[in-house]
Amino acid sequence: MAAGTVLVLAPPSATAAPDDPAAPGQRSVAELLTDLQRLYREAEKATETYNATEERLRRQRAETDRLERELARARLSLHDSRGAAGRLARQQYQNSTDISPYVRLLLARDPQHALDQGHVIGRLARERAETVGRLTGTEARTAHLTRAARKALDTQLTLAARHKKDRDDVHEKLQEVEELLSSLTDDQIDAVAELERSGIDRAQRDLVTSGALAADDREPTRAGDRAIRYAVQQLGKPYRWGAEGPDSYDCSGLTSEAWTHAGRPVPRTSQEQWAQLPRVPLRDLRPGDLVIYFPDATHVAMYLGAGKIIQAPRPGKKITVSPIASHPILGAVRPDDHREGARGTARPAKNDPQPPNHRTPNGS
Repeated sequence: MAAGTVLVLAPPSATAAPDDPAAPGQRSVAELLTDLQRLYREAEKATETYNATEERLRRQRAETDRLERELARARLSLHDSRGAAGRLARQQYQNSTDISPYVRLLLARDPQHALDQGHVIGRLARERAETVGRLTGTEARTAHLTRAARKALDTQLTLAARHKKDRDDVHEKLQEVEELLSSLTDDQIDAVAELERSGIDRAQRDLVTSGALAADDREPTRAGDRAIRYAVQQLGKPYRWGAEGPDSYDCSGLTSEAWTHAGRPVPRTSQEQWAQLPRVPLRDLRPGDLVIYFPDATHVAMYLGAGKIIQAPRPGKKITVSPIASHPILGAVRPDDHREGARGTARPAKNDPQPPNHRTPNGS
């Protein structure tokens, strides 16, 4: 495969099992799973939109603060320039005369002294011109900064309003998940969870047997090893939308923080990670690479090797190690320089204990 090749897998099958009876008027287990997966995906998409707005708002606040500090300095400089200009005006008024410096030179008893005075007069004239120039330039700069600061503040207020709307959208999507879950019986919840697990197992087998994954694991780079170590240390911590640690994470919060701690900052959201980082085919995956999921790049996990990922899955679940085919794969990206030397990985062994499985699809 070429470096930019993208492999899209079908979602884990939600085909009803033979023992999937549905009472008249009730949805089948497969239909319930499909609805839950759709709602979780919509919630995660809303979360990534919120994260993107949060990041833009953070940068905009910093820019607004910078402009306001610069404007304060410019206003202070303008105050000083106006003071200097006022003193210049008073001096000009006090020293005003109708006799030109040339006539004063002709009438002077000591021409040399008059010439010296002429040099002083010339220097003062240049200083006065510079004072006027500084005043004019400072006024123009202050006016420009005032407009820029006002525009930056308007942009910040617009982003703050969008930030609130995005947050409300996430709450709305999560409420829909909770309402559906609360309508299910214990047996339905168990059946949905089992059907989801079987779908993931089937997708993982299909991926491995297709040859899309490399048969042998590559070693991570030094930076990749540090990122993996950080991510593994977060195992068992809860998913929380919009979170970047240290007590909880969402999917891109985990991957971005892991690579930041490795000294290689990456974009905050899964969509920006997919858009900005170099893409690699699945056959070239090495531990530390990021695997992007769904056609709109709304989920991300870190590859550990051996067909496993570490991820913050979704609301109600905890950071865990999962099969790489846990979601429909869009592609993979590489945050670190491929020229960096490799070293041993910190990924857990196959028989390492994992966080306990949760009974319900949302981990409750």
